[in-house]
Amino acid sequence: MSDKHLSSQFDNELSAVSTRVMEMGGLVESQIRTAVYALAQFSSEAATQVMDAESRVNTMEVEIDHNLSSIIARRQPTARDLRLLIAILKATANLERAGDEAVKIARLVKSINDSGSARSVPASELRIASELAVALLRKSLDAFARLDATTALSILKEDDAIDREFDGFVRKLITYMMEDPRTISASLDLLFVAKAIERVGDHAKNIAEFTIYVVKGADVRHTPMEQIESVVS
Repeated sequence: MSDKHLSSQFDNELSAVSTRVMEMGGLVESQIRTAVYALAQFSSEAATQVMDAESRVNTMEVEIDHNLSSIIARRQPTARDLRLLIAILKATANLERAGDEAVKIARLVKSINDSGSARSVPASELRIASELAVALLRKSLDAFARLDATTALSILKEDDAIDREFDGFVRKLITYMMEDPRTISASLDLLFVAKAIERVGDHAKNIAEFTIYVVKGADVRHTPMEQIESVVS
Protein backbone atom coordinates (compact mmCIF):
# COMPACT_ATOMS: atom_id res chain seq x y z
CA MET A 1 0.00 0.00 0.00
CA SER A 2 1.45 3.37 -1.00
CA ASP A 3 2.36 6.08 1.51
CA LYS A 4 -0.07 8.40 -0.26
CA HIS A 5 -2.91 5.93 0.22
CA LEU A 6 -2.04 5.50 3.89
CA SER A 7 -1.99 9.27 4.31
CA SER A 8 -5.36 9.58 2.61
CA GLN A 9 -6.87 6.95 4.91
CA PHE A 10 -5.44 8.72 7.95
CA ASP A 11 -6.87 12.05 6.80
CA ASN A 12 -10.27 10.41 6.37
CA GLU A 13 -10.10 8.95 9.88
CA LEU A 14 -9.16 12.34 11.34
CA SER A 15 -11.99 13.98 9.43
CA ALA A 16 -14.50 11.38 10.63
CA VAL A 17 -13.58 11.69 14.30
CA SER A 18 -13.53 15.51 14.06
CA THR A 19 -17.02 15.43 12.56
CA ARG A 20 -18.17 13.22 15.41
CA VAL A 21 -16.83 15.73 17.93
CA MET A 22 -18.77 18.52 16.24
CA GLU A 23 -21.92 16.38 16.41
CA MET A 24 -21.32 15.86 20.11
CA GLY A 25 -20.72 19.59 20.51
CA GLY A 26 -24.01 20.33 18.79
CA LEU A 27 -25.85 17.99 21.13
CA VAL A 28 -24.24 19.53 24.22
CA GLU A 29 -24.98 23.04 22.95
CA SER A 30 -28.62 22.01 22.51
CA GLN A 31 -28.62 20.60 26.05
CA ILE A 32 -27.38 23.89 27.45
CA ARG A 33 -29.83 25.98 25.43
CA THR A 34 -32.70 23.78 26.61
CA ALA A 35 -31.47 24.01 30.21
CA VAL A 36 -31.37 27.80 29.94
CA TYR A 37 -34.91 27.76 28.52
CA ALA A 38 -36.02 25.49 31.37
CA LEU A 39 -34.60 28.01 33.82
CA ALA A 40 -36.17 31.02 32.11
CA GLN A 41 -39.60 29.37 31.95
CA PHE A 42 -39.24 27.13 35.03
CA SER A 43 -40.22 24.29 32.73
CA SER A 44 -39.88 20.83 34.25
CA GLU A 45 -40.65 19.33 30.84
CA ALA A 46 -37.66 21.08 29.26
CA ALA A 47 -35.52 20.08 32.23
CA THR A 48 -36.46 16.45 31.65
CA GLN A 49 -35.39 16.72 27.99
CA VAL A 50 -31.95 17.89 29.11
CA MET A 51 -31.58 14.97 31.50
CA ASP A 52 -32.77 12.46 28.89
CA ALA A 53 -30.00 13.58 26.51
CA GLU A 54 -27.25 12.83 29.02
CA SER A 55 -26.89 9.16 28.07
CA ARG A 56 -26.42 10.06 24.38
CA VAL A 57 -23.65 12.52 25.24
CA ASN A 58 -21.92 9.94 27.44
CA THR A 59 -22.16 7.30 24.70
CA MET A 60 -20.67 9.65 22.14
CA GLU A 61 -17.74 10.44 24.45
CA VAL A 62 -16.97 6.74 24.89
CA GLU A 63 -17.21 6.08 21.14
CA ILE A 64 -14.93 9.01 20.27
CA ASP A 65 -12.38 7.94 22.90
CA HIS A 66 -12.38 4.43 21.43
CA ASN A 67 -11.88 5.77 17.91
CA LEU A 68 -9.02 7.99 19.05
CA SER A 69 -7.30 5.13 20.85
CA SER A 70 -7.57 3.00 17.72
CA ILE A 71 -6.16 5.72 15.47
CA ILE A 72 -3.22 6.41 17.79
CA ALA A 73 -2.40 2.72 18.12
CA ARG A 74 -2.55 2.01 14.38
CA ARG A 75 -1.16 5.22 12.92
CA GLN A 76 1.34 6.29 15.61
CA PRO A 77 0.95 9.95 14.60
CA THR A 78 3.55 12.60 15.34
CA ALA A 79 3.81 16.39 15.54
CA ARG A 80 0.63 18.30 14.67
CA ASP A 81 -1.44 15.17 13.97
CA LEU A 82 -0.70 13.88 17.45
CA ARG A 83 -1.49 17.27 18.97
CA LEU A 84 -4.81 17.28 17.14
CA LEU A 85 -5.76 13.84 18.46
CA ILE A 86 -4.79 14.84 22.01
CA ALA A 87 -6.78 18.06 21.66
CA ILE A 88 -9.82 16.14 20.40
CA LEU A 89 -9.59 13.86 23.42
CA LYS A 90 -9.44 16.85 25.77
CA ALA A 91 -12.18 18.74 23.94
CA THR A 92 -14.49 15.73 24.11
CA ALA A 93 -13.97 15.47 27.86
CA ASN A 94 -14.80 19.16 28.26
CA LEU A 95 -17.93 18.81 26.15
CA GLU A 96 -19.10 15.92 28.30
CA ARG A 97 -18.53 18.00 31.43
CA ALA A 98 -20.37 20.96 29.90
CA GLY A 99 -23.26 18.56 29.30
CA ASP A 100 -23.06 17.57 32.96
CA GLU A 101 -23.45 21.24 33.89
CA ALA A 102 -26.58 21.44 31.73
CA VAL A 103 -27.97 18.44 33.60
CA LYS A 104 -27.16 20.13 36.92
CA ILE A 105 -29.12 23.19 35.82
CA ALA A 106 -32.06 20.99 34.79
CA ARG A 107 -32.10 19.18 38.13
CA LEU A 108 -31.91 22.46 40.04
CA VAL A 109 -34.80 23.88 38.01
CA LYS A 110 -36.85 20.87 39.05
CA SER A 111 -35.80 21.38 42.66
CA ILE A 112 -36.88 25.03 42.56
CA ASN A 113 -40.20 24.02 40.98
CA ASP A 114 -40.78 21.35 43.60
CA SER A 115 -40.15 23.88 46.37
CA GLY A 116 -42.90 26.11 45.02
CA SER A 117 -40.54 29.09 44.86
CA ALA A 118 -40.17 29.30 41.10
CA ARG A 119 -41.60 32.79 40.69
CA SER A 120 -40.01 34.28 43.80
CA VAL A 121 -36.33 33.92 42.84
CA PRO A 122 -34.49 36.28 40.44
CA ALA A 123 -33.68 33.75 37.72
CA SER A 124 -33.97 36.42 35.03
CA GLU A 125 -30.76 37.96 36.40
CA LEU A 126 -28.90 34.98 34.89
CA ARG A 127 -30.05 35.68 31.33
CA ILE A 128 -26.94 37.59 30.23
CA ALA A 129 -24.52 35.07 31.72
CA SER A 130 -26.46 32.20 30.13
CA GLU A 131 -26.39 33.81 26.69
CA LEU A 132 -22.68 34.54 27.02
CA ALA A 133 -21.90 30.94 28.00
CA VAL A 134 -23.89 29.42 25.13
CA ALA A 135 -22.36 31.83 22.61
CA LEU A 136 -18.86 31.15 23.94
CA LEU A 137 -19.28 27.39 23.59
CA ARG A 138 -20.53 27.78 20.02
CA LYS A 139 -17.62 30.09 19.19
CA SER A 140 -15.09 27.71 20.73
CA LEU A 141 -16.42 24.79 18.68
CA ASP A 142 -16.24 26.88 15.50
CA ALA A 143 -12.66 27.90 16.30
CA PHE A 144 -11.72 24.29 17.00
CA ALA A 145 -13.30 23.08 13.76
CA ARG A 146 -11.39 25.70 11.74
CA LEU A 147 -8.25 25.51 13.92
CA ASP A 148 -8.48 29.29 14.27
CA ALA A 149 -6.02 30.39 16.95
CA THR A 150 -6.95 34.07 16.67
CA THR A 151 -10.60 33.41 17.45
CA ALA A 152 -9.54 31.04 20.22
CA LEU A 153 -7.53 33.86 21.80
CA SER A 154 -10.57 36.16 21.74
CA ILE A 155 -12.57 33.44 23.55
CA LEU A 156 -10.05 33.39 26.39
CA LYS A 157 -10.59 37.11 26.83
CA GLU A 158 -14.39 36.89 26.64
CA ASP A 159 -14.56 34.32 29.43
CA ASP A 160 -13.83 37.12 31.90
CA ALA A 161 -17.23 38.63 31.07
CA ILE A 162 -19.02 35.51 32.33
CA ASP A 163 -16.94 35.58 35.51
CA ARG A 164 -17.94 39.21 36.11
CA GLU A 165 -21.62 38.36 35.56
CA PHE A 166 -21.32 35.50 38.05
CA ASP A 167 -19.68 37.70 40.71
CA GLY A 168 -22.32 40.38 40.26
CA PHE A 169 -25.14 37.84 40.48
CA VAL A 170 -23.76 36.37 43.71
CA ARG A 171 -23.77 39.81 45.31
CA LYS A 172 -27.36 40.41 44.23
CA LEU A 173 -28.46 37.00 45.44
CA ILE A 174 -26.94 37.52 48.89
CA THR A 175 -28.84 40.80 49.20
CA TYR A 176 -32.02 39.08 48.02
CA MET A 177 -31.73 36.34 50.65
CA MET A 178 -31.04 38.87 53.41
CA GLU A 179 -34.17 40.80 52.48
CA ASP A 180 -36.39 37.70 52.37
CA PRO A 181 -35.00 34.69 54.31
CA ARG A 182 -37.92 32.55 53.09
CA THR A 183 -36.23 32.35 49.68
CA ILE A 184 -32.88 31.07 51.00
CA SER A 185 -33.37 27.45 49.91
CA ALA A 186 -34.45 28.28 46.35
CA SER A 187 -31.83 31.02 46.13
CA LEU A 188 -29.09 28.56 47.00
CA ASP A 189 -30.31 26.33 44.16
CA LEU A 190 -30.07 29.36 41.90
CA LEU A 191 -26.54 30.00 43.12
CA PHE A 192 -25.56 26.50 41.99
CA VAL A 193 -27.24 27.19 38.64
CA ALA A 194 -25.08 30.31 38.26
CA LYS A 195 -21.97 28.30 39.07
CA ALA A 196 -22.93 25.69 36.46
CA ILE A 197 -23.31 28.44 33.84
CA GLU A 198 -19.89 29.80 34.76
CA ARG A 199 -18.40 26.34 34.38
CA VAL A 200 -19.82 26.04 30.85
CA GLY A 201 -17.82 29.15 30.03
CA ASP A 202 -14.74 27.56 31.58
CA HIS A 203 -15.11 24.47 29.38
CA ALA A 204 -15.46 26.67 26.30
CA LYS A 205 -12.26 28.42 27.35
CA ASN A 206 -10.49 25.08 27.72
CA ILE A 207 -11.47 24.05 24.20
CA ALA A 208 -10.09 27.35 22.92
CA GLU A 209 -6.79 26.64 24.69
CA PHE A 210 -6.57 23.25 22.97
CA THR A 211 -7.14 24.95 19.63
CA ILE A 212 -4.10 27.14 20.23
CA TYR A 213 -2.17 24.04 21.30
CA VAL A 214 -2.86 22.31 17.98
CA VAL A 215 -2.08 25.33 15.82
CA LYS A 216 0.90 26.76 17.68
CA GLY A 217 2.27 23.70 19.45
CA ALA A 218 2.24 25.53 22.79
CA ASP A 219 0.38 24.51 25.93
CA VAL A 220 -1.16 27.80 27.10
CA ARG A 221 -3.07 26.48 30.10
CA HIS A 222 -2.43 28.48 33.28
CA THR A 223 -0.48 31.01 31.22
CA PRO A 224 -0.69 34.83 31.54
CA MET A 225 -2.72 36.49 28.80
CA GLU A 226 0.24 38.55 27.60
CA GLN A 227 2.23 35.38 26.97
CA ILE A 228 -0.68 33.72 25.15
CA GLU A 229 -1.03 36.77 22.92
CA SER A 230 2.65 36.49 22.08
CA VAL A 231 2.27 32.82 21.17
CA VAL A 232 -0.71 33.44 18.90
CA SER A 233 0.79 36.46 17.17
